[in-house]
Amino acid sequence: MTSVSQCFEHLRSRARCALIPFITAGDPDLETTEQALQVLDQNGADLIELGVPYSDPLADGPVIQAAATRSLQRGTKLEQVLELVQRVSPTLRSPIILFTYYNPILNRGIERFLQEIAAAGVKGVVVPDLPLEEAEILLRPATAHGIELILLVAPTTPKERISAIAAHSQGFIYLVSTTGVTGIRSQMESRVKDMLLELRGVTDKPVGVGFGISQPEHARQVMNWGSDAVIVGSAFVKRLADVPADKGLREIAEFCRSLKRAIASV
Repeated sequence: MTSVSQCFEHLRSRARCALIPFITAGDPDLETTEQALQVLDQNGADLIELGVPYSDPLADGPVIQAAATRSLQRGTKLEQVLELVQRVSPTLRSPIILFTYYNPILNRGIERFLQEIAAAGVKGVVVPDLPLEEAEILLRPATAHGIELILLVAPTTPKERISAIAAHSQGFIYLVSTTGVTGIRSQMESRVKDMLLELRGVTDKPVGVGFGISQPEHARQVMNWGSDAVIVGSAFVKRLADVPADKGLREIAEFCRSLKRAIASV
């Protein structure tokens, strides 16, 4: 499995936009999560974001919050998530990016956390409640373990702060498309295009857009605006929720293929 940066370098050399699906570990159960990672990898994903369930997911909307709650109620632990990743990552083409909040990292200890996720095969990590001022404490040891720390830019981020975030983010820059939490929305906000242009003015690092992309048309629009990646979460999580596992896996396979077709080079 390649690194996050290497994956983007490969895609850029072929003028292709990356597809990054998100699913919540342990919803509906860990066995289905393991199968879902393989299904996504085989049906168009270029990288995969795997959410670690957390009791207070401030950046997540109702769909992903509910998935995290269900997973925690079934007793999902970080150890189990990493065991799953360790089993499946050698079979995947897509690098795995772990999505987790900062408190569980501090609780475990930064060095121990990074050692364990690196050993499991994780290639990148997103910590949505980690401010830029605190990022250095994670950035340096993450680099030493071969983990790329991906930082977020929001619509409310001031221009001077955008430059600083872009300078420190590794792998790619995660551009949040809307103010607020994750979730399914009917259309993309046009200011995403302006924010992409603003980022292009301060960095040549890849930029991925997430929060609110739920349809192939959204993915195509964001790609046409200049994004290097489209990140889709709630729409995948919803397809796995409250349905038999085999049906959910079929639905995410079909949806993943439809998104990939929408952003395919013509």
